Amino acid sequence: MKRIYFDNASTTPLYKEVKELMCDVMENEYGNPSSIHAHGRKARSIIENARKTVAHILNASLGEIFFTGTASEANNMVLKMSVLSLGVTRIITSPTEHPCVLNTCSYLKTYHNTLIEFLRVDHLGNIDITHLSSLLSTNHEGKTLVSIMHGNNEIGTMINLDSISDICAKNNAFFHCDTVQTIGKYPIDLSKTRVSFLSASAHKFHGPKGVGFVYINNDNHIIPFINGGAQERNMRAGTENVSGIAGMAKALEMCYSNMEDNRHYIVEIRNYIKKSLTEKFRDITFNGNQENNFLVHVLNVSFPESPKADLLVPNLDMAGISCSSASACSSGVEADSHVLQAIGHDVARKAVRFSFSSFNTMDEADQLIAALEKFTPLR
Repeated sequence: MKRIYFDNASTTPLYKEVKELMCDVMENEYGNPSSIHAHGRKARSIIENARKTVAHILNASLGEIFFTGTASEANNMVLKMSVLSLGVTRIITSPTEHPCVLNTCSYLKTYHNTLIEFLRVDHLGNIDITHLSSLLSTNHEGKTLVSIMHGNNEIGTMINLDSISDICAKNNAFFHCDTVQTIGKYPIDLSKTRVSFLSASAHKFHGPKGVGFVYINNDNHIIPFINGGAQERNMRAGTENVSGIAGMAKALEMCYSNMEDNRHYIVEIRNYIKKSLTEKFRDITFNGNQENNFLVHVLNVSFPESPKADLLVPNLDMAGISCSSASACSSGVEADSHVLQAIGHDVARKAVRFSFSSFNTMDEADQLIAALEKFTPLR
């Protein structure tokens, strides 16, 4: 039985072209990029060409792109080093952020006495823009960093990146955006949208695991998060993952060249599944924005209370379908996630996240609906 993968918000399958490139680099370009001999220089050129690709796609300068191991590392770097080197004494964020942001904020509050303020969100997970403006307009000693993700990994609700960027700029606040779920899927032009820091991870856009990047605007100078050698222009010590960086740049390039086609294709699958769910099953609702600003590849479904509701995800797994009940970092926890709690999801219902990519098919959507007939009440 061929398994069906509907958990693309957790990680995505590798593009064939990315795998082939990485294998070639691992086999033939194995030099240490810090070495000055020919092998090292070739490895260094691979890294710098990848940097050019990422910078060009985002309309950033080469000196603003730094490669990391993960987006979690990038987010830790930005939040912690902003406090330690930019004079940030207050961080404004939301209760629906990824745990790597929320837990880092908790650490900074405990060990650095950083003031952490949380924005209000509505039942769809939308940020209260008025609340943000109000908090930023209040007198505060020290500098403020606003950290809000571009698209929520669990419920798919997106922010208006330009609006929040403008509010932060008007109030002289730093703006950090976790774009893990949107890079490669939505256009971002950093020459037009003021962002102080931005983070991304390759495995979310059909690249390899274990590599990501952070954008640091040239106006902001933070100290290194990892100390050691002079790699990444003294910003991130440790020998670079050359094949991973090459694979990430290739994957990003492929995603951007097919962005519109991929999005239209995924929307068709999403809409078909939504329509089938509401027509075939009883009392189906959806979490997060379903109109205007939302991640098309994320569909968070709220199923009614039933004898088999709590076992929906493992039952679908046994039926050959991979999906998620929460973000990948908290899988296995049966209680509603912090995101669902923040939007007031009914704890008696079961939320399941289906997330898609261009690798999915309509036939797989039909198989999902057929499998659900065994586990959830029909109309």
